[in-house]
Amino acid sequence: MFDHPNEYASVIRKEITASDLHVNRPLTNISIAYVQDESMFVSDRIFPRIPVQKQSDLFTVYPAGDWNRDEMKIRAPATETAGGGYDIDRKPYYCPVWGVHRDVDDQMRANQDEPINIDAEATRWVTRKGLIRREVEFATKFFSPGVWNTVLTGVAAAPGANQFLQWNDAASEPTKVVQAAKDAALLRTGIMPNVLLLGHMTYSGLRENDSIIDRIKYGQTPGAPAKVTREALAALFEVDRIEVMSSIVNTAKEGAAQSNAFIGSPKGALLVHAASSPGLLTPSAGYTFVWSGYNGASDYGSRIMRFRMENIRSDRIEIDMAFTHEKVADDLGTYFADAVA
Repeated sequence: MFDHPNEYASVIRKEITASDLHVNRPLTNISIAYVQDESMFVSDRIFPRIPVQKQSDLFTVYPAGDWNRDEMKIRAPATETAGGGYDIDRKPYYCPVWGVHRDVDDQMRANQDEPINIDAEATRWVTRKGLIRREVEFATKFFSPGVWNTVLTGVAAAPGANQFLQWNDAASEPTKVVQAAKDAALLRTGIMPNVLLLGHMTYSGLRENDSIIDRIKYGQTPGAPAKVTREALAALFEVDRIEVMSSIVNTAKEGAAQSNAFIGSPKGALLVHAASSPGLLTPSAGYTFVWSGYNGASDYGSRIMRFRMENIRSDRIEIDMAFTHEKVADDLGTYFADAVA
């Protein structure tokens, strides 16, 4: 059949290919998904969270002026003390219920290969949808132009009343602008702001600001250059903490090319007084009400359920959330629009 002894080996060598020796399979130790880290979302870190038993109710607000008026008078012998009083206002909250689900089909589950785990992935997927919705609602209620009565606007040159030089300008002095806003808030309310929330581009601009770098650089040592961190900025602005809104949302419909945007105004900033915890007679610019009394919801007003959809031979992974972000004291907030160019 073969005239030469090497002809058989030659045929074997020609017939063996890479696909004969190895069949490509998905790696089981890595997979790629654009899952934003939970630390990117700030909606649960700015204002206190208040679990409530009812979807709607009222909360009490006391006017600031009634508590800061000097009303004591000298009491003459055998006379009554000077009298006074204060008003009480009540405002409503309402926690709508948001929800989304993903179905896990029996056939898909039975046919999946490692590293796919569609049940775990569905749970993580709906959880991220909840985080995005909370962040979008937060931005709508707190971190956008037109929300707060006290608004300062950044301009490229010659700032006038209620304006300031944008913080990416070499001549700008952000610490003076923020300090002036803190002083004004203190004068309005008697309460000092303690939290500064920055849009992502605002944070980037502050980190490159000459006046800020100049104040921080004296802390550098050989081999350890000064870094403009959130902690360093908080110390300069004399606030308890600084948070940055860096999360994004894809505004395109499913199947369309993605269209990403920062959640909230990326060039904005918000200075507020936020209570460390909710309580009676406790001032705070805002609160987050979560309906924990809703069908076993957590203190975040959310629950994730898994239940059988026999009609479509699938398990449904579902999240619903009942919450609302509410501005409860407008005079405790100052919004900086267009803080950077």
